[in-house]
Amino acid sequence: MAQGEVRSGSAAAPRGVDVARHAGVSQKTVSRVFNGERYVSEDVRRRVLEAAEELGYRLNSAARALASGRTHSIGVVTLGTALYGPASLLIGIERAARDVGYALRVVNTLEGDPGGIAGAVEHLLEQGVDGIVVSEPIDEGAVSLSVDVPVLVLGSPAPFAGPRTVSAGVGAELPAREATRHLLGLGHRVVHHLAGPQRWFAARDRLAGWRAALAERGRDQPPVIEGDWSAASGYAAGHELASDRDLTAVFAANDDMAIGLIRALTEAGLRVPEDVSVIGFDDTPVSAYVTPPLTTVRQPFDAVAREGLRLLVHAIEKPDTELPPANDPPVELVLRASTAPPPQHRPQTTD
Repeated sequence: MAQGEVRSGSAAAPRGVDVARHAGVSQKTVSRVFNGERYVSEDVRRRVLEAAEELGYRLNSAARALASGRTHSIGVVTLGTALYGPASLLIGIERAARDVGYALRVVNTLEGDPGGIAGAVEHLLEQGVDGIVVSEPIDEGAVSLSVDVPVLVLGSPAPFAGPRTVSAGVGAELPAREATRHLLGLGHRVVHHLAGPQRWFAARDRLAGWRAALAERGRDQPPVIEGDWSAASGYAAGHELASDRDLTAVFAANDDMAIGLIRALTEAGLRVPEDVSVIGFDDTPVSAYVTPPLTTVRQPFDAVAREGLRLLVHAIEKPDTELPPANDPPVELVLRASTAPPPQHRPQTTD
């Protein structure tokens, strides 16, 4: 059997020569296409891939690794959580990797895990991945690690130094600033912030964006309440904030906390948005269907993953060239019914 071909069952699987004949090209061209080599026109590449799909041809990954010197696999270090943001970003990474012909190897870490990022990266390097994605890590302090493959860090500063380390995507400071500006633009004099846990770089970015928006308008910064991303923590914060007679607007660092906050404000006799405006962050699927529908900032997880993988694959496949410039996704504010101009008078709250 020729290198790169597979057979299943007793019937002969299609071979590279069959793909070449069907596409009207040479076997060498088929090899170039499947090994991701340059100097193949897009028309020829398309014809080869279409022929392979029609014939059911699959390149053996081990043979491709021997031919190219790469495994065509990317390792991902991500926090083991069902939270909407990290989970959605991981799905986006998987889609983007599949689209560019790479398999994923995923290692989950946990808050407080003594091995943390360093242990996860070492595990992936032992598996021979071509590159690594560190997806929205939390702050574990300085990480001492030597990595000899390209590393893409999404949503935070790089946790370790390296000549082939790239940071990109999911920066939340500008979207948080726009969320706060929206409330100020409606006429709210004071905007409170329900922050996420500050070990998370994402929570720090949102706090920084809130502060920056208030500073550019010369507004005071009220005390920050820190939640843990859960609706329950938003609910507790809502009961605390409801006692503030001057409360008219809150920017919550994620939608779950915003939803819990609204429930507590409602129980305290405050209407949203007539008495208090609330804006969230993420645009979770449920945010459009709560009462009232939640104004929020939509995170472009798929776009961020595609852009990050584009940079990482370039670093893997063209190590001697400069990275192309990164394209930042636009900020998308989703306006719904939970924000409005401030009231003229605040009603009494219930105990």
